[in-house]
Amino acid sequence: QVQLVESGGGLVQAGGSLRLSCAASGRTFSSAAMAWFRQAPGKEREFVAAIDGTGLHTYYADSVKGRFTISRDNAENTSYLQMNSLNPEDTAVYVCAGSVTGWATSIPSAYRYWGQGTQVTVSS
Repeated sequence: QVQLVESGGGLVQAGGSLRLSCAASGRTFSSAAMAWFRQAPGKEREFVAAIDGTGLHTYYADSVKGRFTISRDNAENTSYLQMNSLNPEDTAVYVCAGSVTGWATSIPSAYRYWGQGTQVTVSS
């Protein structure tokens, strides 16, 4: 059974940083794309960042570009989302997703595996 488990969320003041982790088990994601999405209360799920199977190409939503960094450690079968300069608009449940291909995309339906999410709350 494939599982993606997020961790690292919490409460942080505006301007602060958090590092989210997504630990995968049940299959290796070393050549598969991984991504992060988020959903705030009353809002649609939105794409945050993705990294392709090679780890060489990353993609970001305009709202987080320059502040967030996605990375991966294939030896640990884990992806990370470093979030800096957080603001209250970043408050959401952050969910990790894993694909079965190496193609990174912002399209949710391209990802087969999903975690349960971790809450990030940014206070003003």
